[in-house]
Amino acid sequence: MPSQLNSRQRNVGILCQLALDTLAGMTQPPNIKTDVATFIDNQPLSRLQYLVIVLCGLVVMFDGLDTQVIGYLGPALSTEWNISRAQLGPVFSASQVGLVAGLLIIGALSDRIGRRLSIIVSVFLFAIFTLLTAFAQGVTDLMIYRLLAGIGLGGAMPNALALTGEYCPKRLRATLVIIMFCGFSLGSILGGIISTTFLDTLGWSWRSVFISGAVLPMLLLPVLWFKLPESLQFLMLDSTRKKQRQAKAALILHKISPLLAVTVDMDAQPQEIAKVPVTDLFTANRTRGTLMLWLVFFMNLMVFYFLQSWLPTLFTDTGLSQRSAVLMATLISVGGIVAGILSGPLMDRYNAYKVLAALYLGGAILVACIGIATPGTLALVTFAAGFCVSGGQKSVNALAVIFYPTYVRSTGVGWALGIGRFGSILGPVLAGWLLGWGWTTASLLQMAALPMLLATILIYMMGVSYAGNSEGQR
Repeated sequence: MPSQLNSRQRNVGILCQLALDTLAGMTQPPNIKTDVATFIDNQPLSRLQYLVIVLCGLVVMFDGLDTQVIGYLGPALSTEWNISRAQLGPVFSASQVGLVAGLLIIGALSDRIGRRLSIIVSVFLFAIFTLLTAFAQGVTDLMIYRLLAGIGLGGAMPNALALTGEYCPKRLRATLVIIMFCGFSLGSILGGIISTTFLDTLGWSWRSVFISGAVLPMLLLPVLWFKLPESLQFLMLDSTRKKQRQAKAALILHKISPLLAVTVDMDAQPQEIAKVPVTDLFTANRTRGTLMLWLVFFMNLMVFYFLQSWLPTLFTDTGLSQRSAVLMATLISVGGIVAGILSGPLMDRYNAYKVLAALYLGGAILVACIGIATPGTLALVTFAAGFCVSGGQKSVNALAVIFYPTYVRSTGVGWALGIGRFGSILGPVLAGWLLGWGWTTASLLQMAALPMLLATILIYMMGVSYAGNSEGQR
């Protein structure tokens, strides 16, 4: 009898253990073998993805602060150093020249060191040289430091855009990329607030504004170092350490969805592994779209940087105080933020090309109206022009992310921004020349409407060619 009882107890124990093992097995997360793009598209947004958007938004915000602040300080520099309007043009464009160099140098370097480190290096560079700008002793010093700071500014932008787009699911990509890029306009507004507060309220020198523009991104650097994740695309590129890359990518994806144990399928991502030459932007029926995008970026950035650089000075010429002129100019950025909030969901839900074409057409009309606006309507017209021009730039960035498929996305966005930077260089310089030749503010702004009109036509033509093409929407 005891032996029979012991046998029954053993059997019950075995059954209980089997039941516990079964329950334990049922609670274990399934192991999923996947490619990263499909995985991200099929998951809800996680804390890690929000963190990437916020950190990239802060990078772009300080980029916007350091890029735009020179325009707000134009009247102060002109007064202290007795600089003519024509001499201000090259000063405004110096950082834009550096931006082109940064796009080429750091853009190429990011394939070797990754987007995460490229962003950190870029922020460090523009913070250091912005700090040195505060100690410039003349126009030459100012232009050199602005050019060198521009290298960092140029490297930060495309990497932040690409990293954000990569961590966003397709269904929300335009919305989230535009929201992230609103940080640039927030930085511009912050620069205007700092400039008016330091110069007018506190009576400090313009040098204090550059110091603040350097300290803020320096404070962000340790946060980026410890919290910003590496680009998943970069992890797919290094063929020498496959197991380490798989482990890192799987860890990142586990943070996106902690309930799933993910194994990265390297073989499912052949397009992610290959290096992408710029010639790939002209394959698979992308030639016309790439060329039209380049022209649109050129036109949009030429007008945008003309407005950002010259409006404070032009407004002071019409009799506004320096404080009022700077605050009025910040309405361009305020309008851009409002447009970004509205245009992103519209681009995700409806025809992205039609949304952008409508913005550009409105920009062509409203930029021309700034020069003839009455004092009572100037703020409203400036805000509305910013809604279209600054909002259009945010939207065309998102359109480039949408237009190019994953494996050429960073190359496509980087080259579009690079070509556009030539417009950002030409805009302020050309305006300085025309003012030196006696052009009025009204005639200058009416001429600036023409590039926006051309951008409208180009985007409409892109919509006709590509709106129904899935290649341009992946």
